[in-house]
Amino acid sequence: MRTTRVVRRLAAATGAALLALAGAPGVAAADDDESGAVTEAGTSFRTATAIRVDQEATAEASTGDYLYWAFPVDTGQRATVHATVKLPDAAARHAASTWQVDVYDGLRRRQACRLGTPTKTAARDAASVSLSCTLRTVRSWSEQWANDPLPGTYYLRLTVTDLKADDLGLPVRAEAKVTTTDAGGAQAVDGALAEPLVPGSGSDRSDKQRTAAAVEPEDGWSGGWWSSRWLWTAAGGVLAALAGVGGYALTRGSGRPARVPQGM
Repeated sequence: MRTTRVVRRLAAATGAALLALAGAPGVAAADDDESGAVTEAGTSFRTATAIRVDQEATAEASTGDYLYWAFPVDTGQRATVHATVKLPDAAARHAASTWQVDVYDGLRRRQACRLGTPTKTAARDAASVSLSCTLRTVRSWSEQWANDPLPGTYYLRLTVTDLKADDLGLPVRAEAKVTTTDAGGAQAVDGALAEPLVPGSGSDRSDKQRTAAAVEPEDGWSGGWWSSRWLWTAAGGVLAALAGVGGYALTRGSGRPARVPQGM
């Protein structure tokens, strides 16, 4: 009986350790070393490796693999994804290859690139290929039928789209990085989402909190109501009031001339 209890305890401890290694579903935790660099990538949306903005990410992979990273983008930000693939030795390759980056939002809708080179063909003797994609400015709110980018988790997918079969499986080294810029109040819109679009929104609260924390901005999600438009609106109101007072002072004159009788 005592032996049975010991075996059960060992089995439970082993199961807990495996669950801890597997992590929560949705976004895989980033494999950070002591320097803070991410050294792996996921192979699907559910296993995408979480990275922060301006954080370097690398991954050793095989040609033909799908590589996924997840990152947060907040209201008013314009994100640019950068990816570089270090190709195998030219002697080991048989033909040119075409590589592509795709970006998806929290609803897994593919987002269009405003700028950049999301698809590029590398010659057979090329040492590397670099790709980029600048997204549209993230809005705080949008109509349900629209495909506007909204605050939340975004996915970067890197893969080869055109490759000779003989080159499948060759080792490559992928590098990825995400940068953002503030678009300012000129791109702001009224309204706000109840919550950012993050994976795990249909799961229980504990899983949702863990998933959101994996790709949440360092200073948290913005409320969505504040923008520099408030400053411009206030400044415009002050200028309008001053213009009204100045216009009145210029047009009101000095009163009734002394030479005009009272009855006229």
